[in-house]
Formats: sequence, C-alpha cells, structure tokens
Amino acid sequence: MGLAGALTLTACGGDGDGSDGSSATPAPSVTRTADTGGGTGGSDKAPAGDLQGSWLTTADGKAVVLMVNGEEAALFATGGTVCSGTAKGDTDATITLKCPAGNADRTKGTVTSADGKSLTITWDGAAGEETYTKAEGGSLPPGLPTEGLGS
Repeated sequence: MGLAGALTLTACGGDGDGSDGSSATPAPSVTRTADTGGGTGGSDKAPAGDLQGSWLTTADGKAVVLMVNGEEAALFATGGTVCSGTAKGDTDATITLKCPAGNADRTKGTVTSADGKSLTITWDGAAGEETYTKAEGGSLPPGLPTEGLGS
C-alpha cells in the first residue's frame, strides 16, 4: 500500500446513538483531558484524544506515518517498514509496536508531548526523539518532502 493509501484510511462505525447519519456536518469527536482524580469510568489504558489520528514525520529522507485508533497503533515508513501494536496510557502514554525482524528503531516509545497538532515521541531505539505533525482531511501537512514517494 502506498503512502497516499495509508493516509486515506479512516475508521468508520456506528456510535450507537440511533441517528440516521444524515447530517452534512460530522459531530466533533470527544477529547479526553487530564483528570485530577475520581474518574467516572472509561479505560485507563486508552490514549488521550490528542493521540488519535494519523501523524507524519520524516527521518533520514523517509516518510514515517504513525496511525492511532483507540488502543491500536500502526507505523508505516517508506522503504517497506510496517509495524503494528498498541497505544496506551493518558499521562505517560506509550506506543508499543511489533516490527519486522531486524527493525527495532521504533518498537517502544513514550509520548512526551501531544497537543492535537503535533506529537513528540521518544523511542527507545535508534530513532530517538521524533516530532510528528497531524494529517488533516487525508492530505499531507505542508513542509514534508514528497518527491519520490510515488504511488
């Protein structure tokens, strides 16, 4: 799957509210915020809303896409790297991925910053600290090199 195909993947599904979905404007998604105690339910393992979505960066001239959907995470890099795993935690969120043999650059990372527009992860492997930009509406954010990405 090309990078463009990976960027256009979206999750679909009913929200169980019984609506017919005929609204032309989608309802805004709920964003979890830090809780100072006494939670009212929900999973303590689900990542904060600021992690949800598709994130892009470049490393060594290659595009890297990180996708987070609930507790599921996937990473794609030009050159054929495809990893999958989990995103867990609110305050000290972690990304844990299984990648092809010999590629341990991004198998475990700690989210050090997330504001809904940018995401910084410190990976335990050779990738080190990376800052990602959120992809909106299926398009690449400005400033990313796209020459040679092809379809």
